[in-house]
Amino acid sequence: MVVGSGVAGLITALRLAPLPVLLVTEGALGAGGATAWAQGGIAAAVGPDDDAGLHAQDTLAAGTGLGDPRVARDVAAEAATIIGMLRQWGVPFDQDAGGKPALTLEAAHSRRRILHAGGDGTGAALIRTLAARARASGTIDLAEHCSAEDLLVEDGRVAGALLRRGGTLAPVAARAVVLATGGIGGLYASTTNPAGTWGSGLALAARAGGELRDLEFVQFHPTAIAIAAAARRDAPLPLASEAIRGEGGVLVDDLGLPVMSGVPGGDLAPRDCVARAIWKHMEAGRRVFLDARDALGPRFPRRFPAITALCRAAGIDPVSQPIPVRPAAHYHMGGISTDRRGRTSLPGLWAVGEVASTGLHGANRLASNSLIEAAVFGRRAAADIRHTSRPCCLPHSGDRLTALQANAPGSPAIPAVEAELRRRMDDAVGVVRDRDGLQTTLAWLSGLRDTSAEDGPLRRKVEVALMITAAALARTESRGAHTRRDFPAADPGWARHQAVEPERVRPAARPLTVLSLGDQPA
Repeated sequence: MVVGSGVAGLITALRLAPLPVLLVTEGALGAGGATAWAQGGIAAAVGPDDDAGLHAQDTLAAGTGLGDPRVARDVAAEAATIIGMLRQWGVPFDQDAGGKPALTLEAAHSRRRILHAGGDGTGAALIRTLAARARASGTIDLAEHCSAEDLLVEDGRVAGALLRRGGTLAPVAARAVVLATGGIGGLYASTTNPAGTWGSGLALAARAGGELRDLEFVQFHPTAIAIAAAARRDAPLPLASEAIRGEGGVLVDDLGLPVMSGVPGGDLAPRDCVARAIWKHMEAGRRVFLDARDALGPRFPRRFPAITALCRAAGIDPVSQPIPVRPAAHYHMGGISTDRRGRTSLPGLWAVGEVASTGLHGANRLASNSLIEAAVFGRRAAADIRHTSRPCCLPHSGDRLTALQANAPGSPAIPAVEAELRRRMDDAVGVVRDRDGLQTTLAWLSGLRDTSAEDGPLRRKVEVALMITAAALARTESRGAHTRRDFPAADPGWARHQAVEPERVRPAARPLTVLSLGDQPA
């Protein structure tokens, strides 16, 4: 069972062939969650002046002391193979006039190594291609519009999940469960992520007693397009891709002064540095803009067609106007602890993609490393599952599932309370944090958890927000994407991962039932 249908989930499911796979996705296959929104591209050292060692070196430098050198080398070394696999599967990567990959530069990369598809539509192109291949695979059965409510454990091993569609539940057994559920951006008011990306996989693992780590490290993309209408309706903020700065775009404030003046790396500094610089100007009452008029001008719509459409829909013409930008929650470096094969601390459970903490990103993700990490670890987890000799941990008794278990849905979400949760996460667990804000938010979240229905969606979101806030309070230093106003320097004693072993929340006590892949699970 693979839970999640972004690039990590789809590659895992496709690489598991010839094993039969049940692919669980909350929407329709092809919606793709956060992957479909990815503009920046996918990083791989395929240029003539580049190599995997340089890619790994840049990755570790961005991670500010917490990246795992073995994982960085693994991912960088396998990246070219992944690109070849994706090309073979039909992903239409952009090419230059000579028919070679059109490589671009992004912040903190020492070489041009970012591949794109459709200009700034890389994520959408990947999802279209992989989803079509999954539908045609013959080995993947789909559970669309379906969510995993709990992991089911038997004899100490994850052996399935409780699936929900609407108000119906079904416990479904599986030889292996792979979580590919994405990040946590939906917990924030200002985010580039869809609302459904709020850390559901973290909740699943935590409630089953799995180990999580580094939850305090939330990356804020520095150049979300500051569209007031989106903020008013709690919609995701569209991105002005980092590649715009790679093409010469510059950050200026409303007085025309350069935002990144005096910062090492300037406009191509690592994301955490750029986000803090913009935040500092915003706290001083200034507005910040990404100005590409001189660098791109009339070429902007050809190079960035999707961003052009987003800007023009908001009344901004990037050809002749600077783009208003602000930091927004974008990517979670923390997640479910995994090894180099995607295995978690719970036997029978793997995690891939943004939900996993593999050690690649450390305290700050290097631009465009997310898609390549998802692909590498999806491929690795699938190989590990295919080659494991451990038999499926199926129940010793229980009839074949012949009808879904009807069950009342969990307590409905409360829009006003969820809006307040997102606002508090923005304010206290955002770009810059301090003890007072974190403690106040922790107390508020604790009270909200104690008054929320245990099986309701709000309770699960609160549990994830609590773990992130507690981790941020515990790390008394500034490192990478985690910035403490009251502890502004990095502390060598904190050059380590922070594991989170949450208090177990009892999973749903329902018997497992073997479900053949020909049946509808929920």
